[in-house]
Amino acid sequence: MLRPIPRAASTAIPTTNFSTRSLHPRHSSSIAPARPQVIFSGIQPTGVPHLGNYLGALRQWVKLQNEAPSNATILYSVVDLHAITVRQDPVQLRQWRREMLASLLAVGLDPKRSIIFYQSDVAAHSELMWILSCYASMGYLSRMTQWKSKLALPESSSLLDPSTRTKLKLGLFSYPVLQAADILVHRATHVPVGADQSQHLEFARECANGFNHNFQHVLVPPETILSPARRVMSLTRPHLKMSKSHEDPKSRILITDSRDEISQKINSALTDSIVGVTYDPANRPGVSNLIHIMYHLDETLADSCEALAHDCRDLSLRALKEKVIDTVNEQLDSVRMKYEELTRADAHLLGDISDEGSHKASANANATMSLVREALGL
Repeated sequence: MLRPIPRAASTAIPTTNFSTRSLHPRHSSSIAPARPQVIFSGIQPTGVPHLGNYLGALRQWVKLQNEAPSNATILYSVVDLHAITVRQDPVQLRQWRREMLASLLAVGLDPKRSIIFYQSDVAAHSELMWILSCYASMGYLSRMTQWKSKLALPESSSLLDPSTRTKLKLGLFSYPVLQAADILVHRATHVPVGADQSQHLEFARECANGFNHNFQHVLVPPETILSPARRVMSLTRPHLKMSKSHEDPKSRILITDSRDEISQKINSALTDSIVGVTYDPANRPGVSNLIHIMYHLDETLADSCEALAHDCRDLSLRALKEKVIDTVNEQLDSVRMKYEELTRADAHLLGDISDEGSHKASANANATMSLVREALGL
């Protein structure tokens, strides 16, 4: 019997600062040179990504792809099985899957260097999830935060509450098990995530260690690549994170927005009536968010957000917004053009790319599942 998974606080996750230099074998002491790196991450299909998705994850994915060792295996998945943990309209989900795939290619992911695929096309993800589910601790899963946030429940919510049990579906509750399977089925050595996902990576490590302890050393406990903070806030409510769930479309900039759309959204962004420009997220969240966006899109402008704000200190807020508009448009122009090219191309182009990625991902995952089945006696 597989040992129970302990409390979330019991295991520290080995982390790697977000530097592709540290992933190269000659600079890494945590992974034996004989084992090439396998880098995996996924993103849910929510349509065209917004600026927060781009700065928080996608641009780092491209950097990893371009600077990782030549023998590394890099996998990026549109995790559509995760999307259906909440109810989806089938027509819309199909469109969102396609838009997300086109977006990944538009930001610079290259099918010749990265394996890009739809999660649901690789059956091994679901198979390993079931195997891991047979040994996952209900107590551990009940302490995870994902199902509570998805259902808008307070942190104190418990499975003992009748109202909670009525709302909660098994798929949403076991979401971390599928997330662990996504990583472990490819024997990923490194997973780029933000700090808010560290709990899920810890769970994946526990799943791997528990399996290896009781059967054979088959699964690879992944290391975390902590991405630098790129927390982009809503343009209309700058105390909240930029999100697709906000009702007002002016709260977010999509990576495919035209210059006119960018201009309208930035010009209507909530700021304040204080004269001059300063970087003070606590007291001037709207102005600071604009500085934050401009700095992280083009870090050649200054050495820090504070330094950029100092350079802009004498600008009116109207002039600051114009500067932000120019920066955002310039940085997203090539992404927008590539996306339009992909979506206007032959209807089979995106399908061919996803099919090729799914074929490669399946081969990679099936090699792991052969070892898992052998270890289990299946």
